[in-house]
Amino acid sequence: MLKEIPLIDHGLEKSFEKYEKKFKALADKKRLQIMNILTKQGSTCVCDLIPIVGMPQSKLSYHLKILLDANIIIKETKGTWSYYEINMEEVNHILSEELCCILKPGNSK
Repeated sequence: MLKEIPLIDHGLEKSFEKYEKKFKALADKKRLQIMNILTKQGSTCVCDLIPIVGMPQSKLSYHLKILLDANIIIKETKGTWSYYEINMEEVNHILSEELCCILKPGNSK
C-alpha cells in the first residue's frame, strides 16, 4: 500500500523562507547588541554607532545590511549620513501570534 505524499504548501514555504531570513538576522550577538542600542536611542547615525558597538565601520555596515535586508531596521539618509532605527512594526510582527500559529499544532478536539 502506497502512502500519499502531501503536496507542498507554497504559501507556507514562502512564510518559512521569510522567517528564516529574519531569524538568521537575529541569530547574532552583535546584531542583537545593535538592535538593543537602536531600541534605546531611537534613530541613530551610523557614525555614532561605531564607537558604541566597538567595531570598524565596514563590519558594522555588514551587520546593518543583514538587519536591513530582513526588514528589522529602517534606514534614512540625511545628506551623507545614514540613520538607522528599529522597524517596530516588523519586530512586533515577529513576536506576534501569527508566527506562533505556524509553529503550534491546532487544537484537536
